[in-house]
Amino acid sequence: MPASMPELASDCIILTGPTASGKTALGIRVAQRLNAEIISTDSVAVYKGFDIGAAKPTMKEQTQVMHHLLDIVDPSTPFTVSDWLLAAARVMEDCRNRGRRILFVGGTPLYLRCLRDGLDESPPIDVELRNSLANQIKYNGSKIVYEKLKSLRPDIAASIHPNDTKRIIRALEIIKLSGVNHKRSWTSAVNLEKQLFPCPILVIDHPRKIINSRINERVELMFESGILEETEAAEQKSGIGKVAEQAAGYKESLAYIRGEMTKKEAVLKTQQRTRQLAKRQRTWFRSFPDAVWLSA
Repeated sequence: MPASMPELASDCIILTGPTASGKTALGIRVAQRLNAEIISTDSVAVYKGFDIGAAKPTMKEQTQVMHHLLDIVDPSTPFTVSDWLLAAARVMEDCRNRGRRILFVGGTPLYLRCLRDGLDESPPIDVELRNSLANQIKYNGSKIVYEKLKSLRPDIAASIHPNDTKRIIRALEIIKLSGVNHKRSWTSAVNLEKQLFPCPILVIDHPRKIINSRINERVELMFESGILEETEAAEQKSGIGKVAEQAAGYKESLAYIRGEMTKKEAVLKTQQRTRQLAKRQRTWFRSFPDAVWLSA
């Protein structure tokens, strides 16, 4: 456990980081310490049979801590962020009913963004309210607006940095437009699109050179361990849908199987795409001013 690991009171915590940062191993240790169950936030790990390319936790690792939302759909089945969010809500409700904490582990930015900020289907923008709040912040600072949010939803306010004006404004919009206040529960799947989960977010931090080196090694191991055979088996069993086939490693494996590139080209292309993904993940994680960065 890193020395910088903070003590967290929330029952809902996010552990993320770029690809190949060691989320799985650290996630198990954190979950054991907090008596938590893990909900995967990996958009590839939801697919049955996509084990090697998704770098899923091994069966041994899954016996150490309960994992959820792994292997839940066939690769041929469309699976949207809304589907994931509703599935996650059901798991969260079950965990809370059993007195278990929830640890989200994974690095899919879209899943994490919607978990924190809600779906696009959430209440529409209130231009008048947004402009009014923006003007208050412009002339008086963010403290007054933040205190307003704190009085309505102290739990939500606690998850937002006082200087994160964008999320403060959006939270107040949702409260006004959906009529949700601190007297109502936001835990049901029905209301999931209208809520902001107050989950602290922990980000594993490694130098870029280390991440890139790990990625290159991981991809080579993927191809040595049978991702080509795994991809071919999935294609023959039920087919691979348009979304699933875009995943790094599987897209290149399909190209190799179809004779569109050599194995070496598939390896190099997968390494390149995965490094690009890690770069985008890093950029996205920096958008959370309240994130706690864990130095490895």
